[in-house]
Order: sequence, then C-alpha cells, then structure tokens
Amino acid sequence: MIFTGLVFLIIVSTSFIIFLLLLLRSKGIIQFKLSANPLHMSATFAVISVLLGTILSVIFGRIPLKVIRRIMIAIDALAAGDFSTRINLRGIPELHQLSKSFNHMAKELNSIEILRSDFVNNFSHEFKSPIVSMRGFAKMLKYNDLTEEERNEYLDIIITESDRLVELSTNVLNLCKIENQAIVSNLKKYNLTEQIRRCIAIMAQKWSQKDPFFDFECEEINFTSDEDLISQVWINLIDNAIKFTNAHVIMHMSLHQHKDYIRFNISDNGPGMDEETQNRIFDKFYQGDASHATHGNGLGLAITKKL
Repeated sequence: MIFTGLVFLIIVSTSFIIFLLLLLRSKGIIQFKLSANPLHMSATFAVISVLLGTILSVIFGRIPLKVIRRIMIAIDALAAGDFSTRINLRGIPELHQLSKSFNHMAKELNSIEILRSDFVNNFSHEFKSPIVSMRGFAKMLKYNDLTEEERNEYLDIIITESDRLVELSTNVLNLCKIENQAIVSNLKKYNLTEQIRRCIAIMAQKWSQKDPFFDFECEEINFTSDEDLISQVWINLIDNAIKFTNAHVIMHMSLHQHKDYIRFNISDNGPGMDEETQNRIFDKFYQGDASHATHGNGLGLAITKKL
C-alpha cells in the first residue's frame, strides 16, 4: 500500500508541476518553448517524474528504514547478551505484532539464560560435593591409628558418595537422551493400571521405614506407549511423594480416563510445598530442601516432565 501510494503521489505531483509550468507560461510569468513533438513531451514528463520520485523515495524511504535500523540495533544487543532489550514499534498493526513477538523472544531467551546459569551452578555443586567428601575420607584412611569400626565407616561413606555420583551421572545421561529423543519407537499396548501397581510395590519396599499406606482408586486402563519410559514417570512421582512426606502417611492415588486424556493424581497429608518450590519444581537440579539433606539431585521431576 505504501509503495502504491508513493507511485500515485509521484504521478500526481509530476502532473501538477507540468500543469503549473504551463499555467505560468500562459500568464507570461515564465518563458520557455513548448515542443509539439510527443516524444519530447514524454521525455520531459519522464525526467520530472524520475527526479521527483528520487526525492520522494529518499524522504519517505527513511521512514521504514528507521524501523529496520531499530530492529537491527535490538538484535545486535540480544546477540551481545543483553536480554533486557525491548522494542516498541508504532504504526501499522503488523509492527505492533512484531514488537510483541520480539519482546516475547527476548523474555524467553532471558529465562533460558537464567536456567542455563542455574544448571551449571547446581551441577557443579552436586558433582563437587561427593568428590570432596570422598577425597577427605580417602585421606583419613591413610592413617594407621584408625580403628576397624572407623575404617569401615569411612569406606561406607566413600561407597555411598560413589553411588551418589553414579546416580547423578546416570540421571544426567538419561535426561540428555530423553531431550534428544524425538520419536518413541518401542510402542506397545499394555495395562497402565497394573504398571502403576508394580511401581507402588517397588516404592513401598524401598521406603518401608516410613511405612506408607497406599490408597489406590483406579480404572483398568490399557495404554499404548514405551512401557519402560512411562514406568520411570510413576517411579519418579511416587519416589518424590514418599521422600518428602512424613512417616505412616496415607498416599492417595487415582487414575481415570477422560475423553481425550488420562489423569493421574497423587496426594498425601504431609507438609506440602511452598510457592517457590511449586514454581520451580521441574527445574533441573532444583531441590526444595535448600540444605540438600534429603537424598536426591533434583533431576527426577525434570526427567518426568520431559517423558
């Protein structure tokens, strides 16, 4: 529309200038010879149109270029790492939509950068802590004045920290594998309800010291997916639920099939989560227990969400 309007403006302006020159000539204000040759008249009209079009293009062409320059400056700022950059373009609705899309992109990039920084910091902490612990107790084992009981205790700590490192490495590898997996190939139909029952049995044995009571309200549902992958979902959810609850708690679970989805609920009468934990529960390496006293590395629910 702008281009069409500009062409129309050039034609109208050229016609007006020629009309004005002819009017001034008829009144004797200016004197010039007017050729009767149509080619000369066409050439004169073309020359005036080109000159006028060039001038108008330079003037009006700076308006859209100004918008493009603002966008280029903002993009360069984003590329330099300034994710607080925002633009506010005025004019046609498309420019408003462009501003909204750009600002949304900048906000998402800022969130990704924060997550990346948190991931590096948390991974470094989770990886460094067991290594430092193992190194310290390994040095203590070099002393000859240790009792057999102390020596076994230090060895048990080293074994526990080694298992923690193995678990951390396994979870990180699993997460990377799942994030890079675009297609689920090992599909088969199986009883989803029975799968959850087996996972509950596994967790009940693992957390027998808390002696949880499971109240499972379910429908018999058949489901088509990768059975091993979905099994990790139930194990992670149930494991987290029991890990952060009180002893002798009642774990209520329900599984129901709706029109276009399957809903699984798990709840207890434990202490619950604060608002920050609720907002960050699926962040990699985030743990609601800031003291890290509870066993875990904050990857279970991140893996669960991706699965």
